[in-house]
Amino acid sequence: MMAMPTPKADQVQPAESPIDSSAEQRVTRLVDNIEKVIFGKREVVKLCVAGLLSRGHILIEDVPGIGKTTLAQALARSIHCSFHRIQFTSDMLPSDILGVSVLDPRTREIEFRKGPVFANIILADEVNRTPPKTQSALLEAMSEYQVSVDGITHELPRPFMVLATQNPIEYEGTYTLPESQLDRFTLRIEMGYPPRKDELLIMRRRDPRGELTRLRPVLTAEEVVSLQQQTGEVMVHDSVAKYILAIVQATRQDEHIQLGASPRATVDFFEACQARAMVEKRDYVTPDDAKQMAVASLSHRIMVKSRGGNPIASARERARVVWEIVKNTAVPI
Repeated sequence: MMAMPTPKADQVQPAESPIDSSAEQRVTRLVDNIEKVIFGKREVVKLCVAGLLSRGHILIEDVPGIGKTTLAQALARSIHCSFHRIQFTSDMLPSDILGVSVLDPRTREIEFRKGPVFANIILADEVNRTPPKTQSALLEAMSEYQVSVDGITHELPRPFMVLATQNPIEYEGTYTLPESQLDRFTLRIEMGYPPRKDELLIMRRRDPRGELTRLRPVLTAEEVVSLQQQTGEVMVHDSVAKYILAIVQATRQDEHIQLGASPRATVDFFEACQARAMVEKRDYVTPDDAKQMAVASLSHRIMVKSRGGNPIASARERARVVWEIVKNTAVPI
């Protein structure tokens, strides 16, 4: 890792970096591996890796055909751990996700049969196509890394991450994600259209499934857990921490915002900034990390007063409001 800048008088500098020297190489390997499938979207890939390092969950929201599912699968295949894809539908029940308790006729004992949520990485594809009752099955899993069925709590494996996708322009057969569900997502990511030269490569490739099949894992589950632990050790100077908090608190005071970001959002934003520093090969957070992560961390967790019926326009309005807050918040010197 790069050496930290000379601290101010009130800044405590550790004798040595808490970050393992090999962490930088492992994070870079992960980013590069995903880019074998996802062309021209390095910043988006970095956001996804930051979400993983911060022990968070990611909502990938964009128009059809952009590569949302491919990105989620590429991240999952880059890690040697369990992966389940759940295709959300209107007739899905909570038990289809969590599992169900059944009577074993041989032993005459109740046996819990685990659902697909019991994996390290979950791809919740088109999550808004299932009713809120079923969506809520993920709430406990995403916030507490456990599920409760019939009064019994079952721990989920570590690392645990939900990668959800949704199409913001379709109304038929979809259900709006409730605020409580959105607040569980550490980051919301829009992929956007690829640059011309990269879309030419995508066009010639025709089908990404071949690259996905050949993609080999570059990290183990244990290495991911180690990286997550080290991410929590990334140093955040008091002035930068106060800057992060000031941005969050401004969302609760802005005249254009009806509902500001929650304290959970504050914690997630803070950890996302630490993860961004790790991705950028640093063991300390800078104000620029906060600027880079603010929109992805906070825009889906606020309600703007001018929210209209168009989901894309609403998302862009929320992002614009958050970015205006960032620009108007004093940066620590």
